Amino acid sequence: MKTRILLLALILFTASRGVVAQTSSSSSKPDTANSNKYVQFSGLVLTADSLMAVAYAEIKIPRTRRGTYCDFNGFFNFVAEKGDTVIFSHVGFKTSTFVIPDTLKSNKYSMVKLLTTDTMHLPEAVIYPLPGRQMFDYYFVKADIPDDDMERARKNLERESLKESAQYLKPDGLEAGKSYLAANAAKYYYKGQLPPNNLLNPLAWAKFFEAWKRGDFKKQN
Repeated sequence: MKTRILLLALILFTASRGVVAQTSSSSSKPDTANSNKYVQFSGLVLTADSLMAVAYAEIKIPRTRRGTYCDFNGFFNFVAEKGDTVIFSHVGFKTSTFVIPDTLKSNKYSMVKLLTTDTMHLPEAVIYPLPGRQMFDYYFVKADIPDDDMERARKNLERESLKESAQYLKPDGLEAGKSYLAANAAKYYYKGQLPPNNLLNPLAWAKFFEAWKRGDFKKQN
């Protein structure tokens, strides 16, 4: 009797282990149906008349609120779903749509999108005359007529004008990048050791005394 009970328990334990193993193996399988619906969508956005690159065109999918921008050469690349409606837009061009085919067998799809230029109609500008001859004479006399190109260029290149402009002009990206790289280069060059200090340099002190004897630090009237 005990042998039958042990044999029955062993069979039930083996069956339960097989069910658990089968369940775990089935759950570990990738969801191919879900993974096959995504596609690597890439391509170029060009002008329809001259085939020039449309830089920084906006590409978006309204349904998912996802998208990207083209680079300077008109290239784009992002992940989308098969069957998505993609909208291409740019200032000065007509908005165009494209539907990614839902019958694709591959997970990659490339295309060349051509955008046509859009004509923009500006509002009408109406020029009215002055009310009277006296006002015309007044504005004509008070008009500040600019100098010729050479005179305006000379004024813009004066030392005082350049000095005043340099005080309020911020460094551009190239200057800021060079300054940042130089600071990091000096920092990493002396990493792990003390940087040189001219306070303890006898040659620096000798140059200081020579300049002091020459009177370089005196105020000049």
